[in-house]
Amino acid sequence: MEIHEIEKDEDDGPPPGWEPITPPLPQPPPQPLSSDMAQMVCGTCRRLLKYLKGARYVQCSCCSTVNYVLEAHEVGQVKCGSCAVLLMYPYGASSVRCSSCTCVTEIGVHNRRPPWSVQQGQAAPPTNSVQ
Repeated sequence: MEIHEIEKDEDDGPPPGWEPITPPLPQPPPQPLSSDMAQMVCGTCRRLLKYLKGARYVQCSCCSTVNYVLEAHEVGQVKCGSCAVLLMYPYGASSVRCSSCTCVTEIGVHNRRPPWSVQQGQAAPPTNSVQ
């Protein structure tokens, strides 16, 4: 009885000139322009945060605090009654606590400063009044 060996084809790979089709690499999202960015200080850890203009909330990457964003026309300024640090507060607040000395400063006509938007030369948006 004669046993014949079957010659096995060795897999040498693809034929010459053959290249696999690779999908194109995904393009990274476009970086926002610097004019589309704004900055604020985290209310907890005091780190400078950069965010896209128009955002209402910004989460701090350091302490994970979610910070509420106020537009320039929504912010007032007053000097601390104890240590004279310039404080910013949302319009309508009756008082503000200093983050440096914890003194509470009452907000009144005698110590109120113009809105930040006015100081920067920007007009505040018109108020909607019903007549």
